[in-house]
Amino acid sequence: MSKYLKINRRDNVVVCLVPLKAGDEIRLEDGSVIKALDDIPSGHKMSVSTIKKDCEVIKYGYPIGMVTEDVEPGRWIHTHNTKTKLSGILEYEYTPDEDDISEKLREMGKDTGSFNGYVRKNGKVGIRNEIWIIPTVGCVNNIATALAKEGNHMIKGSIDEVVAFTHNYGCSQTGDDQEYTRTILADLINHPNAGGVLVVGLGCENSNIDVLKPYLGDYDEKRVKFLVCQESDDEMEEGTKLLEELIDVASGDRREKVSTSKLVIGLKCGGSDGFSGITANPLVGLISDKIVRQGGTSILTEVPEMFGAETILMNRCKDEKTFNDTVNMINGFKEYFTKLGEPIYENPSPGNKKGGITTLEDKSLGCTQKSGSFPVMNVLNYGDTTDVAGLNLLCAPGNDLCAATALAAAGAQIVLFTTGRGTPFACPVPTLKISSNNTIRDKKTNWIDFSAGDAIHGRSFDELADELYDLILIAASGEKLKSEIAGFHDMAIWKRGVTL
Repeated sequence: MSKYLKINRRDNVVVCLVPLKAGDEIRLEDGSVIKALDDIPSGHKMSVSTIKKDCEVIKYGYPIGMVTEDVEPGRWIHTHNTKTKLSGILEYEYTPDEDDISEKLREMGKDTGSFNGYVRKNGKVGIRNEIWIIPTVGCVNNIATALAKEGNHMIKGSIDEVVAFTHNYGCSQTGDDQEYTRTILADLINHPNAGGVLVVGLGCENSNIDVLKPYLGDYDEKRVKFLVCQESDDEMEEGTKLLEELIDVASGDRREKVSTSKLVIGLKCGGSDGFSGITANPLVGLISDKIVRQGGTSILTEVPEMFGAETILMNRCKDEKTFNDTVNMINGFKEYFTKLGEPIYENPSPGNKKGGITTLEDKSLGCTQKSGSFPVMNVLNYGDTTDVAGLNLLCAPGNDLCAATALAAAGAQIVLFTTGRGTPFACPVPTLKISSNNTIRDKKTNWIDFSAGDAIHGRSFDELADELYDLILIAASGEKLKSEIAGFHDMAIWKRGVTL
């Protein structure tokens, strides 16, 4: 195994694949030898040329910031001597590679594949057959949880589980903040992974059931039931009867062979480290390309973690309208920060930095690797559900729970979640954890479903991509992931307004 990786020939830093002690030497491809002048942790960067103060640090072939002092070859490059170059709202120019975009558009839908899923009445396909309990307001969270406990004693047939998705919202909200809550709840009620849904309301909340129903559009009354607790003499008794009705209907559902063009995958990373952008995220990018090539859909979110890499995505937009939508998403998110008086580039997190990520550009250039190489076909606002095949961009924050919930609400049946630090969480849909290194996989075998760490131990990305793709189809066809086996299910709504 090599001691280092130089990602792009333009880079003036390398990523240390093993910890280096001051005095350790590496030999570059041109035969030159660089001696480490500092102790450098694994996953962190070392300079391989002289970088003058205020000059750029280049990684992935792009700037990730500038040094704050003169740096010699062999120095540790990190937060102590590097800072972001990013600034506020920018103007952008659309400069696509039109030949590449045209070629990639011709490839979309060329390949075929299949998995076993649940075809719903509206034509959408679920990869689970669960009964979901959705509270309209946080006041009934405990009732929803108690009903789920009762419901799991009644499951039969093809029902996987009864799950309550609790949250703190649905009342004391105003304007767009309230609208987003209603939209996300409606998206989840309509999600194809749910064979049946019990909507539990209190009765006096702003987003009560009568208010929420118009957001649902056409729904199957046999598979969506409603309980207003204030109108019920015994909400537990009535709720249990409604769950029994839903289970009776959904338990007869059967999987059938469907095309992978019906698959929608969410792309998310969290607890990233210095290996995320060179193992797990590029591997997921290959999966995104594979799914899109088969006519399926992938959704990339975490807008603040596009800052610094946004032009790469913009120049892959299929046309100028999609480019303008992407510009509006990026600058709109920056305005959200500035209106609240917060710095735009308050990133990366302490865990990211400990793992080797220095600036937001460093993080974003690694994060966007998950998008693969196909054109951006569509841009979704928060709460939108996609109906466009191919790569979609979704407006949502970087927060793991908020972003993953937004991916589920946008239509993803499964989320591919890459991590270098590890996390136990799961979102409303199966959440496949992909570690960037083998250390966290070996330590947290109960969290991690797949490791991309073998990419730095000699295995090819193509081989790993084939294995991960097979695992995704197996999971889509019913095999539970680690977080599902543990019984973990999380949901979080993006809070964007005042609380009354």
